[in-house]
Amino acid sequence: MGVAFFTIVLLHALIHLLGFIKGFGFKEVRELSLPISKPMGVAWLAAAIFLLAYAILFLDKVKYGWIIGLIAVLASQVLIILFWKDAKFGTIPNVIILVVSLVQMGQYRFDQIVQEERGRILSDNKQNITQTLSEEAIRDLPKAVKNWLRRSGAIGKPFQSLGKVVQRAEMQMKPGQDWMKASALQYTTIDKPGFIWTVDVRMNPLFGFRGRDKFENGKGEMLIKLNSLVNVVNAQGEKLDEGSLQRYLGEMVWFPSLALSPHVRWEAIDDTSAKATMSFNGTEGSGIFYFDVNGDVKKFVAWRFQGSKENAQRHEWVMEIEDFGVFEGIRVPTKMTATWKLDADEWTWLKLEVTEIRYNERAKEGAWD
Repeated sequence: MGVAFFTIVLLHALIHLLGFIKGFGFKEVRELSLPISKPMGVAWLAAAIFLLAYAILFLDKVKYGWIIGLIAVLASQVLIILFWKDAKFGTIPNVIILVVSLVQMGQYRFDQIVQEERGRILSDNKQNITQTLSEEAIRDLPKAVKNWLRRSGAIGKPFQSLGKVVQRAEMQMKPGQDWMKASALQYTTIDKPGFIWTVDVRMNPLFGFRGRDKFENGKGEMLIKLNSLVNVVNAQGEKLDEGSLQRYLGEMVWFPSLALSPHVRWEAIDDTSAKATMSFNGTEGSGIFYFDVNGDVKKFVAWRFQGSKENAQRHEWVMEIEDFGVFEGIRVPTKMTATWKLDADEWTWLKLEVTEIRYNERAKEGAWD
């Protein structure tokens, strides 16, 4: 789509040059029957330059290019209205350029919001990377949790205070719908529990949505925008607070030292499972971790509210782990699925793959870009 759109804008710019050519009498332009003065010829040239500049900025993915796009559309459409008889069909590419420019504007504004929130969440987190996770520190944890921490390779390594997780995914917005490919980025803070997750999902070449989930100060919030412009979901509330905390708790599998957080308490179930309950800033939630005999975590199960509306009900939410990888010496899950066990059926809505994890200072690289 990118090359096709660039071609549309480029051709539109070249057509505008016809007005300049006729205005200065360089050549007869039969397609333009209305007279064009030299000042108006300069106006056609200016519009062509703006369009050409926007085409180049679009191809280079310059984040402020949408400003030039809007100026180009305005200049072009004014001329088209003035010379409507000859130029009216130029409105079609202008509509296309306007839509793309507005989408780019929405992406820019969305990114600005995320960067501000991310900076605030990261700045509020105090790092504790001088302390090392030791056998003594895990002494009172359930046997299954201790086996997992040993298996993960976290023993003897610094506490994770901050993490950056890069992901690719396939998502299904409703049961039975087609799978959509997505890329996602998450920052998680440990000392002051929180996360901010952003996702870019493509539905088709024309439509997609940007999403942001966050857990901050014990409160959850979900924002989803169609083409970065139109709110599809903008949810908050106590049910979402609890669900976001449970998600944060389940993602402990990427940050083993979170098991020792003062906000988390453990209850042994048997040799291969344990229940974790987390309380933070008035929000509480729990879930059960299941491990295999080697100590690898295999599943996390929580009873979560599906949605944040008043009639939202709790359902079993299951994160199942399919594969593992090692990042900075820590063995963590890299492939997993998320499934809602609903009254009527099971709905696996997410297939997630972790491609990169960075901890502590390395996680900050590019965090404010």
